[in-house]
Parts: sequence; C-alpha cells; structure tokens
Amino acid sequence: MPVYPPILKRGDTIGIVTLGSPLHSDTINNSISFLRTMGFQIVVGNYVYSDDGFLAGTDEQRASDLMDMFKNPKVNMILPTRGGVGVLGILPYLDYEVIAANPKILTGYSDISVLMNALYQFSDLVTFSSLLLFDFRATTPAYNFDQFFEATSKVVAPRAIRNPPNRVLSSKVAGNVTGPIVGGNLSSIVDTLGTTYEIDTKGKIVFLEETHEPINKVYRMINHLKIAGKFNDCAGIVMGECTECPTAYGTSYNDLIDEVLVPIGKALMTNLASAHGIYKAAIPIGAVANLNTYNNTLTVLEPTVSL
Repeated sequence: MPVYPPILKRGDTIGIVTLGSPLHSDTINNSISFLRTMGFQIVVGNYVYSDDGFLAGTDEQRASDLMDMFKNPKVNMILPTRGGVGVLGILPYLDYEVIAANPKILTGYSDISVLMNALYQFSDLVTFSSLLLFDFRATTPAYNFDQFFEATSKVVAPRAIRNPPNRVLSSKVAGNVTGPIVGGNLSSIVDTLGTTYEIDTKGKIVFLEETHEPINKVYRMINHLKIAGKFNDCAGIVMGECTECPTAYGTSYNDLIDEVLVPIGKALMTNLASAHGIYKAAIPIGAVANLNTYNNTLTVLEPTVSL
C-alpha cells in the first residue's frame, strides 16, 4: 500500500539537500529567502553548497544529507536544490526502512526521478514530480505553485491533473485504465535498467518527459524501454513535454510518439505540462490514478498527503 506523507502547512520546516549536481550558492540562497517570505522554516544539509566538479560531494555525503532530513523530526518536507546527474549513485546508501518509518514530502524532477521511483518501490512512499528549490522564485508561474500546493497542502480526492489554459492534452490511444503513476525523466529512468533500482512498470501508468535531447536520441531511449519490456505490462502511458528537443532527420517528438508508442496499443495521452517545461503539473509518483483517454483526463483517486 502506498504511504502518503503528512500534509505541508505554512510555518513548517523544509530541509534543503543537493543530491546530484551542484548549484550556485546565490541561486540557492535566493530561493531559500523566497521560501522564508512564504512563511517556511529552513534546514540546510551539510553538503548543499558542495561542488566537486559535476557532483555536489561524494555519493555517501549526499546520501547522508538525505537520510539526516528523513530522521530529523522537525523537517516536514525535503526539497532538492536541483537534479543534474549523480542521484542514482546515492541509492545504495539509503536506509529504506528508516525512510518508510518517517514519511515526508519529497518533490523534484529531472535526475530526482530515480530517487522518487526508488522510494516508492522500496519504501512505498508517494513523492511528487513537481518543484525543485530553484523553482521557488518570483518568476515561477502561478500555475506551478497552485499545482504544488494543491497536491501537498490539501487532503483532496479525486484531483484532476489539468494543463494550464491553452495547453491541450492529446489522447492518442483510447483506453480507461487505473494504476499507480511511475516514471519521470526519460534518460534518468533508462539509467535504472539492469540495476537493483530498475523501474517496475507492471500494472502502472508510466509517465515520461525529456529535455535538451535530439529526437534521434529520444528514440534510442524510448526504444530501450520498449525492448526492455517496460511497456508490455504497463497499464497506460502519459507523455510529458520534450522541452528544447530539436527535430532530427525530419522527425519531431510528436512523430516519434506516433511511430513508436501508438503501435504499442496502450492507453496513451500526450502533451502533459511537466518537469522541465515552463509549466509544471504536480504528478504524484506512486499514487493511484485513472487515465481515461476517452474523455482526455488524468485523475488522482486518493489524497496524496495525510493529516
């Protein structure tokens, strides 16, 4: 059974961690200041500002920061500064039993996707493909904050995941299926294949998105998942945006979906505002949802936080 973390309230404490690549200290500090103006208390991990090339400290150090936040009874939510690369490296150093016993809101996207799916598979914890620390700033669209706080600060169900105005969801294959949502960033999910942390898609609604990859490389990754059998027994597929993904050899992202995913025959919805896009829906990883491509809806069926 999925474990839903306690609700987030104004005045709660947010633990800041850097779990992959480093982020400039000014960006970190500006977003922390923004969170404080919103009424939150802040605890900063020991290695948040570390910078060792393309990683923010060793795998063990970044993992220890995350575990410290789960163990800290004052921390209500854990907020990574960014994704980048390297999150897969911390997974062997996490204590999934301790995490299961101390459920907390964790949100993010990009390389954080591998952590969110691991926490669901090994700790039953529902997490959120939603905002990172650097998204807490004045220029972030109101839609993003509305989505985030509706998912984390309200005990509501059912909750329809809707795109912002003028962003139309598109159903490619008809179907009406129900199952937990898994997935996230395509390249990060592909990195889990063949490891202890390989994504489990059986009976699941698989959500995928990507950024800054040419379409021929996106094809390679989607085809990798396909050949690995990850679409064979999934319930359905939801494709988010492929932001700044240039057409390659005359083939666009939509062409690729039509040519590779539509023939699989699973219920398929596309164009969900998410993750690396300007507009970010709050997608609960591990929560049970209904994907109905007859009426073009994706609906979370249970509250994603608890009182």
